[in-house]
Amino acid sequence: MLEAVWIGFAFSLGLLVRAIGLPPLVGYLLAGFVISATASDLNLPAEGPSIIHHVAHLGVLLLLFTVGLKLNVRSLAKPEVLGGSTLHFALSIILTLPALLFIFDVSWYQALMLAVALAFSSTVLAAKVLEGKREIRAFHGRVAIGILIVQDLLALLVMSLANGTTPSPWALLVFGLPLLRPLLYKLLDASGHEDLLILFGLMLALVIGGQGFELVGLSSELGALVFGALLAKHARAGELSKSLWSIKEFFLVGFFLQIGIDGLPDANAWLFAGVMSLLLPVKAILFFLLLILFKLRARSAFLTSISLTNYSEFGLIVASVVLPEWLIPLALTVAISFVISAPLNRLAHPLYDKLCNRLLKFERNIHHPDEQPVSLGEAEVLIMGMGRTGSAAYNYLKNSRNIIAMDSDPAKVAEHQKKGINIFYADAEDQVFWQGLDFGKVEAVILSMNDVEAKMIAAKKLRNAGFSGFIVSHSMHDDEARDIIAAGADQTYLTMSEAGVGIAEHVKQHCFAIKV
Repeated sequence: MLEAVWIGFAFSLGLLVRAIGLPPLVGYLLAGFVISATASDLNLPAEGPSIIHHVAHLGVLLLLFTVGLKLNVRSLAKPEVLGGSTLHFALSIILTLPALLFIFDVSWYQALMLAVALAFSSTVLAAKVLEGKREIRAFHGRVAIGILIVQDLLALLVMSLANGTTPSPWALLVFGLPLLRPLLYKLLDASGHEDLLILFGLMLALVIGGQGFELVGLSSELGALVFGALLAKHARAGELSKSLWSIKEFFLVGFFLQIGIDGLPDANAWLFAGVMSLLLPVKAILFFLLLILFKLRARSAFLTSISLTNYSEFGLIVASVVLPEWLIPLALTVAISFVISAPLNRLAHPLYDKLCNRLLKFERNIHHPDEQPVSLGEAEVLIMGMGRTGSAAYNYLKNSRNIIAMDSDPAKVAEHQKKGINIFYADAEDQVFWQGLDFGKVEAVILSMNDVEAKMIAAKKLRNAGFSGFIVSHSMHDDEARDIIAAGADQTYLTMSEAGVGIAEHVKQHCFAIKV
């Protein structure tokens, strides 16, 4: 009965909001409140909320584990990450505290704890959105995830201080975990490609990482993240992440459901949530200005800020420890922030495209860590996006044409440069990149980025910049292919169809050779 209600409501409302252009997770949030409102009529068992909380917890652990698989630990020490997160945390508390004291009848301690809870941004929502757009390894994605991890560590510190508990002396063993990396690598290699691989990932995320860290007095969320990060440099880390994708997505539905299932808000809760929602732009502007201060370009600062413009599930965890009476108002606030943030993130790139002329005025006239070149030199072919498709195209053409490649993942760029590939860091969706770009001798452009919207923007920008050469792209679906061509591409190949034709061609050649 429980699973029928949860899945039925989640699917129905998820499908409904998707039909009106909102992400399905907004529907899952609404489903939680509907289930809470109709629980007595549905005769749901009393243990239902505890079960969904457990399912949600598993989803969060799996999400953080997969984030860890893509994490570059060194990025946490960068000024924009460490400085941006800690300064934003402190300034958010300073700005929110007077509003809470002036508007609501709360004590100084309650106001301080509420301000702390509202200072965090949602790791679950931001990571899910960035992963869905395949931007988690782009420059702005790395900065956002780095800031969120530092925030999560701050949240763990706050909860430990509020609880008055300290980690077990056995927690010191955590510092020796890197010594286990060779063993974990061997276990990953020995797990194959099917069910054992999935079980290996679940064991690390939920058992050794999650439960193991709890046993020594540390956060299970931190444990899942750490064990994912230990495997981040393994060649099969991406495969492991993909194998857990469906399981993680299913459990995360439980996370969004449980926010609403926790209880129905009263008038005071709605007032609190409304006021705090009005402060979301302040949160975004503060992130943007701080990131500009730390030398980021306007585009990176804007996209990172949009990813972080929401309130955090960790705020609910903090409230459950120190302010349980405020849990429902905070849950409603988090839910509304998700409803606002989700479509904003979906429209982040077109939104920046419209605002870029205004936002560029805030950039500092210095060297930026995400600086991009403006000349393509003697290249005849430009490949935009160096994943599997882009790399295959590069290897095929490199002996017959002058090729230059670009990618928005700094780590991938560095890796390819070590192999002697002519590649530079840039983001096809960056207005400044197009404004200063010199096409030189480029005659053809291959669009092999993962995101469909990125391909459409790139095709449009190429034509607007005066490029009259050949533009070709790949796509997984017919409707997406039509959209890319409408944006300016000459041809779009359906990836799976072309793979089938290629296989058939090999068979034809082989059979013909045998007959001859």
